[in-house]
Amino acid sequence: MTEEPRRKTAATAAAEADEKPFAGGDDPALDPFEINFRSEFKEGRGPRAPFTNSHGVVIGDHDYESANSPLEQWTADTDPAVMAGDEWVHPYKDIGFLTDENRDYFERGIAPAAGIFMHPDKNASYAAAEADEPSEAE
Repeated sequence: MTEEPRRKTAATAAAEADEKPFAGGDDPALDPFEINFRSEFKEGRGPRAPFTNSHGVVIGDHDYESANSPLEQWTADTDPAVMAGDEWVHPYKDIGFLTDENRDYFERGIAPAAGIFMHPDKNASYAAAEADEPSEAE
């Protein structure tokens, strides 16, 4: 059996191709996934450097494969909630900041349109949260 080649991150691919980062391309101090946050979003944001979360996974280094990550040890019994929360998102270096909506908000101060992710006729909440709620039959 042949070992699959390691996936390249966007930062690695851009560096190998000698390309400028597509976000913050005019500011060489910015990481490829970092955007130009407005001043009101910088205060108290958190560390700029990579950090290690409670699972021993380094966040913010763009190496998305880590032996300690639940993704690398996933089974049918793994609760996806184990990967929820702030400890899994870098406060400056997250690919999610590159969406048009996030760039509008964090760089231009344009609030997202209300209701675009709402499903008023569907309960899309996590099932564990419903354990405390009375059922419709009660």
